[in-house]
Amino acid sequence: MTYLLILLVLIVCLALLDARYRLFLFSQPLPAAVSLLGGTGIFLLWDVIAIEQGIFLHLDSPLMTGIMLGDQLPMEEAFFLFFLCYQSMLAVLGFLRWSGYRKLLKLEHSPSSNGLAQSQRSGQGEQ
Repeated sequence: MTYLLILLVLIVCLALLDARYRLFLFSQPLPAAVSLLGGTGIFLLWDVIAIEQGIFLHLDSPLMTGIMLGDQLPMEEAFFLFFLCYQSMLAVLGFLRWSGYRKLLKLEHSPSSNGLAQSQRSGQGEQ
């Protein structure tokens, strides 16, 4: 049960970050939910295939609930895969926003953009 609670707390923390910066689910809810659930589903399918081939095996742990979604597939795995997809999307989108913001700051502070902005302002004033 401990592992599931940790995963749920982490997912809530990701949702709070997402809500604060409107990166993924809080930016475009429907497409984000579809891609998040689709990604989680693909990873679950991958796990099922690996379990069938004997690659993944579940070992009992006192930290887990013991609830199984399938043979050798604990419920916590679905929450972990959801967490993995969500944090990956937030990391990528957060990086893209951060790098775009840095580029914007560089453009605003570069000498060539100041000259361009001043010439555009002076050109607009003449009209």
